[in-house]
Amino acid sequence: MGGLVSTTTAPHGSVTHWETKLFSSGPAAGAAARDRGRGWDAPVYDGVDDQLADARTRLDRVSARAAFQEVLYGRAVLVDIRPAAQRAAEGEVAEHLRPLVVERNVLEWRFDPRHEARLPQAGFEARVIVLCQEGYTSSLGADALVRLGVARATDVVGGFAAWQAAGLPVAHLTSDVLRRATR
Repeated sequence: MGGLVSTTTAPHGSVTHWETKLFSSGPAAGAAARDRGRGWDAPVYDGVDDQLADARTRLDRVSARAAFQEVLYGRAVLVDIRPAAQRAAEGEVAEHLRPLVVERNVLEWRFDPRHEARLPQAGFEARVIVLCQEGYTSSLGADALVRLGVARATDVVGGFAAWQAAGLPVAHLTSDVLRRATR
């Protein structure tokens, strides 16, 4: 059989669809296990810490105080990617600074200037400062934006915890606000 419906018979007699074979074998016989599967040309990391270190090579990370100054003077948009439950437990950046709440699972769609689901603030030249709780997830998110072409995206070193520790303006969600956010 040929084309998209091609199958092969595995050694134990079962039928393997061509997609399964393609994505479960490497580019050449005997390839190392880490080189097998989709994305043969994509970087392979020695764990998430290695991936995080690589992401940070593309970022000019900022301190909480520097982020505050940029946001205060309208030079950047601050994007809090923490889930509602975490914001409720830990607090939020004060509302008068107009932080955007864009949870991590939709960040790329909201800030890719080419995408129909983008926010009005999205743009290739936009200064987007991503904030998570401690500055790890935000680095991965900001790097994803950089790789989409939002070249001035970055994140806050130490995240919201550093923001709070620096005594910068915060607000705590009330139960009414939390109920509205989770509806």
